[in-house]
Amino acid sequence: MKNISVIGAGTMGNGIAHVFAQNGFKVTLIDISESALQRGLSTIEKNLDRLLAKEKITEAIKLTTLTNITTSTHLADGVRQADLVVEAATENQQVKLDLFKQIDQAAPAKAILASNTSSISITQIAAATQRPSQVIGMHFMNPVPIMQLIEVIRGYSTSDETTQVIMILSQQLGKSPVEVNDYPGFVANRILMPMINEAIISLHEGVAGVEEIDTVMKLGMAHPMGPLQLADFIGLDVCLSILKVLESGFGNPKYAPCPLLTNMVTAGMLGTKSGEGFYTYTPGSKELTVSARFKK
Repeated sequence: MKNISVIGAGTMGNGIAHVFAQNGFKVTLIDISESALQRGLSTIEKNLDRLLAKEKITEAIKLTTLTNITTSTHLADGVRQADLVVEAATENQQVKLDLFKQIDQAAPAKAILASNTSSISITQIAAATQRPSQVIGMHFMNPVPIMQLIEVIRGYSTSDETTQVIMILSQQLGKSPVEVNDYPGFVANRILMPMINEAIISLHEGVAGVEEIDTVMKLGMAHPMGPLQLADFIGLDVCLSILKVLESGFGNPKYAPCPLLTNMVTAGMLGTKSGEGFYTYTPGSKELTVSARFKK
């Protein structure tokens, strides 16, 4: 594999493009918006500068990484030469199904099609294509350049060959791939999201405050980040979407999202991306302040 196409220049997409390019692959970063592409490239350069400042890469590696990335606002053109297409669009089932139909028509017949979905069925995504054996999940963790795990999800029809190629490729990126089967939430979010939801329920029911809940999990369970801060970091809208997938996929009310989470998303309190969630976020500041809505 030499040519990688990444669809979506947002947080996950630009991180995935960064990692492939830094490891010597030719990457085409695709988005419908030229401004989104430029923001994505700017983020990649800033992240490379951080690695350079920490002496984890050289100036030559930074320049080569940036040189390995080209951009496109046309999906068909962007995937035409791809050996692997990684979709990192918004976590919306219909958006992904529509994208995979288009990718399937434009990408070479030999190309593997991967989704970075964190919860949506790979089997359903694969069914939108004429090559279900070549469709697989590559669930990168955020921030992509730092986090080691790639959750490799086999759909019902994903072939052994496709799985093996992606497992080896993930290792070539310096990552640690873990193979899992296609059930709602896979492994990571099937375990993580109910924990986050329970933390929100605990806040909603007045068991403890935001800082107290996060402190218990950090100090008592050795979590590097409390569940409420992590929810802000992931995006409360993303958390809500995944919980709905779990609830629908299993038909079990235990996965039902807390009403507080639903209300916060409806009100536009999405976490770091909107500037306010369980905490408030000021650009350029690393200080963590509990949202005024949750202060005692």
